[in-house]
Amino acid sequence: MKVIQRSVVREMACLGLEFQVEGSVVRGPGTTAVAVREHGGHGEGHVDLGYVLRLGEGEGPVVWDCTAGLGRTEEEQLQNAVRMWRTTTASAVVELLERRGVHGEHFGPGAVGGVAGWHAIQGPACVFGFRSGPLGDWVAEHQLLPAVADAVLPYLTDPAVNGVKFFFGGREGDEVAEVRVNGEPVAAASAALRAMPWPRGERLAWVRSFVLLAADPEELAGIERLVTARRARWGAPGTALLRRWVRQQQQR
Repeated sequence: MKVIQRSVVREMACLGLEFQVEGSVVRGPGTTAVAVREHGGHGEGHVDLGYVLRLGEGEGPVVWDCTAGLGRTEEEQLQNAVRMWRTTTASAVVELLERRGVHGEHFGPGAVGGVAGWHAIQGPACVFGFRSGPLGDWVAEHQLLPAVADAVLPYLTDPAVNGVKFFFGGREGDEVAEVRVNGEPVAAASAALRAMPWPRGERLAWVRSFVLLAADPEELAGIERLVTARRARWGAPGTALLRRWVRQQQQR
């Protein structure tokens, strides 16, 4: 847990945000935080991270994502897992909040690359492995979300914001293609991703990408700055608020 939390602090600093460990969460600006939970059923190097947008609200939006990293030791694997999460998922969330076009790309509900009824924020794709150049070039030239939109729409259960993760690659004859919505795999969307003509090579190479779908991005924009006004009126939030949020998550 300590390795993961320290890594979150370090990686969020790469996005220009100051986070600090407070109990079982990593607290960020305003009402934002990052929570950690055990990722069951997988080996070392896997972790579930939740980007909390309104800490203290039991039904407030949380963008959950499972991530994994490569490395020779478990500590190295976890550090790389958090770095992968920051590059793709956290970047998309920060772009949703800041809306500066610095950490991701925006697609309106009717735009090419988007999905009907939702504002899409595409974070940077992470391409890694051996001889990954052709795969990276293909990802740069193709939009993934429209190809799976029909399959993911029924799983957009959060009225405010939903996360869609793409993970695919491998090598010819040993491919993997997975789409998860809010952390849960969607078989039909994964099949649609597998059917896309992305290059399969002789060496192992993979892609990880993350897209946020927000019903009303204006409603969520700037919540990382709300702490200034709240502190002025009610005082700084204390550890009791953190403990209440943790209890609410444990009871789910």
